[in-house]
Amino acid sequence: MFDQVGCTEFRELREQVRDFIDNELLPLQGESGLSDESEWPREMLRKVWRSSAQRGYYASTLPVELGGRGLTLLQQCALKADIAQSGCALAPHVLGDLGGPPRIGNMLRFATPQQMERYFLPVIRGERSTCFAMTEPASGSDAQSIRTRAVLDGDVYVIDGVKHYISGAPFADFAIVMCVTQGADQAQAISALLVDLDLPGVSVRQNDVPMSGQHIDADIVLEQVRVPRDNVLGEVGKGFGLAMSRINENRLLHCPTMLGLAMRAYRMSLDYARSRTQFGRPIGQFQAIQHMLADMASSLWACECMIAGTAALADAGGDIRMKAAACKLYVSERCFEIADKAVQIHGNLGVTRGHPIESTFRKLRMFRIFTGTSEIQRNTIAKAILD
Repeated sequence: MFDQVGCTEFRELREQVRDFIDNELLPLQGESGLSDESEWPREMLRKVWRSSAQRGYYASTLPVELGGRGLTLLQQCALKADIAQSGCALAPHVLGDLGGPPRIGNMLRFATPQQMERYFLPVIRGERSTCFAMTEPASGSDAQSIRTRAVLDGDVYVIDGVKHYISGAPFADFAIVMCVTQGADQAQAISALLVDLDLPGVSVRQNDVPMSGQHIDADIVLEQVRVPRDNVLGEVGKGFGLAMSRINENRLLHCPTMLGLAMRAYRMSLDYARSRTQFGRPIGQFQAIQHMLADMASSLWACECMIAGTAALADAGGDIRMKAAACKLYVSERCFEIADKAVQIHGNLGVTRGHPIESTFRKLRMFRIFTGTSEIQRNTIAKAILD
């Protein structure tokens, strides 16, 4: 289905991005000796961001007037699935998924001219990186229970708190930090503040590494951090709505990444089933293997249709709250099952640390937690269908 997405110009873009990964990023990865589980030097990542930006890929999800290509959600999904299939450790940086334009796209309408110039335009150009800091040690699914506080002192907010497991934080230059700023009603009290991560009182600590082994998350500790009042993004007390405005598209846009990872695992399993012999013939001739491959192919098709249908609905202006949650739930669980079958087909190779199938299995397991657990998605779906 994704093969039919878009006009000739978009299909050319997909080819160009594949060439960029194959001819620049994979060789860079090979020369550096770094992998998915390495700590990539920030300057090397900046090189990738700038290179992608110069080619017109990095900000392609943004409107044309902001230097992007104005891709539809359906086109974004097709492109993200391509990128995830590449197996390149630098793939998340092609479009800036971990700290670039996709992180700020829906928030740009709230930015002041000064905030655009200082913070957001450099991100679009691949010169700076950001992260979105909401999750805390005691606040995950219950986003309204955050405890980080910003107290107004003249024209400065003084921030104290800890943000936990913040994606992109290890190489971010600034964070969009959700803080409690006023009022007794937490939902009305949360504001978004732009915080430079080199300010006194800020420390970024990689205390934990996720099961994927990727060094992409960190805690942000804020101790008496002084931030100008002008760094409030949007209105004071309206941060929770700003944060939630990105949630539905984010849930949907995680799905093509899962799909791409699962597609690669499926194709590797097909190749292995054709080449691996046991008892004098390829294992693909055994019915047990055939059934696993058939289930994998069926799930991939269902996931692709579901993602494409939801993206098309969003592009038409439809309400995708329930469908985005259903996509996130279904795709994360089916793609993990595909990875599990790929491990089974590959046997000893599939459980060998560092093998692409084994690492894909670990990555896809995490997606059942990211951007809302499967249980939270079921809550969202149930509320929608019962209401």
